Amino acid sequence: MNRFRQMCIWLGRLPHSAGFGVQSPTDYRFVRYVICESWPYYAYQTLGKGDGWLRKKLGKLYFRLANHLQPHIIFDGIGVDSYLRASCPKTVITNQLPEQALNTPTLILAPIQTDYQQLLDCCGQNTILVFEDIYSQQPLWHCIEYDKRTTVTFDLYYCGIVLFDKTRSTNNYKVNF
Repeated sequence: MNRFRQMCIWLGRLPHSAGFGVQSPTDYRFVRYVICESWPYYAYQTLGKGDGWLRKKLGKLYFRLANHLQPHIIFDGIGVDSYLRASCPKTVITNQLPEQALNTPTLILAPIQTDYQQLLDCCGQNTILVFEDIYSQQPLWHCIEYDKRTTVTFDLYYCGIVLFDKTRSTNNYKVNF
């Protein structure tokens, strides 16, 4: 991605920086201390050698998500298991989709081209679902945002994060990531 386009994306999302516009305290804390965390984590120096800037940025985000959730199972459909293993070394990382809704903490990373209906069906209350490259299939991402099974979505431009906690109110946030 060229620098001019990257700058346009950043400027367009400037009003959504650092949690601005997020009214829920839980969602604000998630945006500030997981998505937009800028402090260096313990494994950052060893991760991402040879990765491009976007892969490294997203890899660190996935690292923080896994560190925050401490999932029992991680479905990695993207291929960033080095970041995930550094965050949760005892977690089972697989590329097989679970069959039914899971009650254990689960992190699912998938490209936007994946059958989202099947993914949403196997997500439980403690699942965080991440779709990568959401703006290549923008209408599909909007279908996911407004699906009745999702509660909170975060549009980070490069990826989208979906939460399924039914105790929370439904919201769709844009975040300058």
